[in-house]
Amino acid sequence: MRRQSERLPDGMPAARAAAAAAIVGTATPAPDLAAGAFFDVDNTIMRGASIYHFARGLAARKMFGPRDMAAMVWGQLAFRLRGAENAGHIDAARQAALAFVAGHRVEDIVRLGEEIYDDTMADRIWAGARQLVQQHLDAGQRVWLVTATPVELANILARRLGLTGALGTVAESVDGVYTGRLVGGLLHGEAKAAAIQALAEREGLDLARSSAYSDSANDLPMLSLVGHPSAVNPDPELRAAALERGWPMHDFRSGRRATLVALPVAAGAGALAGGLAAGLALRKRRSG
Repeated sequence: MRRQSERLPDGMPAARAAAAAAIVGTATPAPDLAAGAFFDVDNTIMRGASIYHFARGLAARKMFGPRDMAAMVWGQLAFRLRGAENAGHIDAARQAALAFVAGHRVEDIVRLGEEIYDDTMADRIWAGARQLVQQHLDAGQRVWLVTATPVELANILARRLGLTGALGTVAESVDGVYTGRLVGGLLHGEAKAAAIQALAEREGLDLARSSAYSDSANDLPMLSLVGHPSAVNPDPELRAAALERGWPMHDFRSGRRATLVALPVAAGAGALAGGLAAGLALRKRRSG
């Protein structure tokens, strides 16, 4: 056996060249399958409401008209104003938001979702959130999105971000066509925590070693379920809870935008204005 200190013969230039040119990659982390990380989507992973940007993309592709867009936007506004108070209001708001896909084939919506992600959503991903995700991936942990967004859209986001998967609201389909109704209601609040618990039991996750991230006090049940909760771009109520409980906080916003995003009414008003603008633009194109 050749000792490390022993020099290679001068007649082996190929060996020297090969060793000099060798690229040493980063070692693959050992899998840590007992610990997972769970990320909310809207204002946690990306700026704004994912379903709103998705709906605008569908409207631009003439998948539905201004009235449908207006109904979806009003639903989002109701969700922003009432979401933390009444589960019935939440379901009604999201029902309105999901109804616009009724009658469309699931495979068509998924295909368009891929396009819309590239066109209007990819550049809305917070760079800081990507870094948080990558830390868990580098540690060999599995990472899931947990969101009220339809699961098909959540799965697109998860694939594009290189994550393990997603838990999302299930929209009913029959023979591959959306009915416009939900299966089992909205994945929100306590339902998110219950979904994570069920996934943990199936996958053998130790929730005491797991992490969760969200911007909203509505996700306190999810955050309280894990051993390592963090607030990301927190709303005022979540910020107060995080300070009280000593949770880490990450804020990727800056200046005036941080103030506006933190205020539910301002966020809802922005969605309304954007939605009406999109509806008017679509009406103009059709009448032109």
